[in-house]
Amino acid sequence: MRPPDRFARQVLASSAVRPVDEVEWERPWFTPLRRAGRAVAAGVHAGQLVWQALDALGTPASGRAAGPCFVSQECQPVGEAYEAFIFRTGQVPTRDNLHDFFNGLVWLHYPRAKRRLNALQAGAIAAQGVGAVRGPLRDAITVFDENGAVLFAPQELREALATRAWRRLFTDLRPLWRQARLEIFGHALLEQLVKPRKPLTAHVLLVPDAPEMVADIDGWLEGSLAPELLTTKPFTPLPVLGVPGWWAENENFCFYDDSSVFRSARPASQYTTGVPPR
Repeated sequence: MRPPDRFARQVLASSAVRPVDEVEWERPWFTPLRRAGRAVAAGVHAGQLVWQALDALGTPASGRAAGPCFVSQECQPVGEAYEAFIFRTGQVPTRDNLHDFFNGLVWLHYPRAKRRLNALQAGAIAAQGVGAVRGPLRDAITVFDENGAVLFAPQELREALATRAWRRLFTDLRPLWRQARLEIFGHALLEQLVKPRKPLTAHVLLVPDAPEMVADIDGWLEGSLAPELLTTKPFTPLPVLGVPGWWAENENFCFYDDSSVFRSARPASQYTTGVPPR
């Protein structure tokens, strides 16, 4: 891994440090990444490039799977697809911006799930080429990788979310959210949540009742993210600032009356309640 030159360090000062400063790690959506995020941010403040700070952290948060190596974006050869390069080398090209900062944190926290998605992407590229149109599998992977989330919740909450019964989900069943756990997986959504806005919506993968899975979300995702599932578009939209305890304004239930955010349901036949028990 080559050291950054002086110009790269000057670019870093304006491109990475300031956005990292804007991350409020106490926000509930950053909880799973908080410890690693603060460590990487400290490395950036000490003068490291984002890829160096990520690579220095090294060990994934779960401690159960080897994380990738992080390298400069310049290491990716011209003409080789990003996903194919990662699959071939085990290295993640990383730019000095907040988007790639969060992508790296997700790689560290969910290494097995990220490797699974990368393998599926690389396989599709090898079979079909990059192309102007990704196809249903790569489209679904991109949606989850950029904007996905995982929700462990009681069945009543899952059913209310799947049918977009917003009042029931967030007011009538509000006490049940104490038994729920939502983790943001998509690095683009994490980046957007640095400056939270009411319309921000996750594409949620709903998980059946299985408390043992909560301890190993990474492993569960690795085993569940199969092409057969992904191509069915199994994701359910969830405006994340509506989650109880995530945003003070939703304590006033009029928050949920905004139909431009909390949109009515399509016919039930177009929805899935998530991944069936295995």
